[in-house]
Amino acid sequence: MCANLKQLYLLKEIEPILSKFNPVSLQEIDEVKLMSRIDRKYWFHLSKLPEILLRTLEDYNILEIEGQRLMDYETLYFDTIDNEMYVKHHNGKRNRHKVRKRKYVSTDSSFLEIKFKTNKKVTKKKRIGIDFEENEFLVKELDFIDERTPYIGPNLRPVLHNKFKRLTLISKQKLDRCTIDIAPSFWNETNEINIDNLGIFELKRGKNIKSSPIVGILKSLEIKQRGMSKYCTGRALLDENLKQNRFKPRLRFIKNKLN
Repeated sequence: MCANLKQLYLLKEIEPILSKFNPVSLQEIDEVKLMSRIDRKYWFHLSKLPEILLRTLEDYNILEIEGQRLMDYETLYFDTIDNEMYVKHHNGKRNRHKVRKRKYVSTDSSFLEIKFKTNKKVTKKKRIGIDFEENEFLVKELDFIDERTPYIGPNLRPVLHNKFKRLTLISKQKLDRCTIDIAPSFWNETNEINIDNLGIFELKRGKNIKSSPIVGILKSLEIKQRGMSKYCTGRALLDENLKQNRFKPRLRFIKNKLN
């Protein structure tokens, strides 16, 4: 079965499950924005998605925007000419940054986003509204980068494009938020890759992440924590010349387990 047909079949399968969740709006999830948070990622074969959703029905609601529960996202990542942000992540350095433009297609909104991972493994995100289609950084964007990172905007270059579909689950107790990204695709100026069978589950919580009911659900489904970012994944897959020794177990998972 070709990749597009597989995705269509999966979406048809999960559609009736998604309809069972109670919807919440963007305004209602303000309390769970978690711009400063502890997060944990889990990668899994998409065949497990229906069971994940069934088991989370009791404890979670779902984000709905204008009748949509499965949203489209597009991202453009930036890095220095010597790939400093990628290399820092690869080497396990804390106090590291990520600079990206992200388009939230369902709300027709776009932001320049800066993510900062502290030495205490806390992720902090700041963002400003932008025009996603604008290729050059505007003055306000340059100022934002200068204020929030050790980098200078003109020294950053676009290095990776990414698209995926996402559904967002919100704890009924408003203690955590979960995103599930489906079948991401990555491309740069020379290459493109689509990972049609990959699901990326990210748990975001203010503190005490182990107490989330999600952790036990994923463990029972034999879904393991895999802490590699979409940014590093896409870059490593598209450019074999980049340093990637520490990422090899995750890359093997993609190449060997998702076929």
